Amino acid sequence: MANLEDLGLSEYEASTYRALLDTGPATAKELSNESGVPMGRIYDILGSIESQHLVRSQAASRPKKYVAVEPDTALDRLLEDRERELQERADQYASVVDELTRELSDPSEPEEGFWTAALGPEDSVELLFERIDAANDSVVLVSGTPSSSFDVDDVSGRVLDHLEDALERDVTVRVLISGDLAHSLPPAVNERYVTDLASHPEYEVRVGSSIDGNATIIDGAEVCLEVSNPVDPDESFAIIDLQDAGFATDVYDAFTDSWANADELS
Repeated sequence: MANLEDLGLSEYEASTYRALLDTGPATAKELSNESGVPMGRIYDILGSIESQHLVRSQAASRPKKYVAVEPDTALDRLLEDRERELQERADQYASVVDELTRELSDPSEPEEGFWTAALGPEDSVELLFERIDAANDSVVLVSGTPSSSFDVDDVSGRVLDHLEDALERDVTVRVLISGDLAHSLPPAVNERYVTDLASHPEYEVRVGSSIDGNATIIDGAEVCLEVSNPVDPDESFAIIDLQDAGFATDVYDAFTDSWANADELS
């Protein structure tokens, strides 16, 4: 159940505010008795919630009396305080990330033939996005018939997001897709291609006649290969990321042949 502590008040502060709502205008001693807050703490607690604009005081009275601000107003003020704190914390985190981005060096290149894999559709997609985001020079994406494991509308849009980010880093992007995939792309992706990407000098899409399987070549030295489920070939099983310049060259040569015979996406 929600309580005032969830909005940043201490137990004593919450008890004192609730007591004021029940009593109406009251002195510190009356509030101590009503709320259970020790008399030695009640003045500090009242000063704290007054500084948060949750209570008002009548300084001219002797002894001094306090009255609670209406709950709607008090809760709005608490919410605003927490939102401001969250924004300040988010800004601090962003500043730390910026500083660490400048300080931390890129990892050393793995040994030739290093590979890793991700199993299952979601982890596989995340591995692919991670490697696209790591590209410094070029991304070559080859995609045949889409796997039944993926929601084409969702995944194709997310792929486009990461490719656009790559273009902003001056990475060259070439995409070779099958005719089946070209006809099954969602309207939103086609619209983004026409309005945002078709004229980009570092982005090109072609449609090939014999594209089977899915592979992505990163910076000419790394290949992400989709592995189909051996029991159900229409279903994706995993993505293997192989960092091997020799293998990547072989895959790129095969891509070049298909690219030369492919038609520009219209």
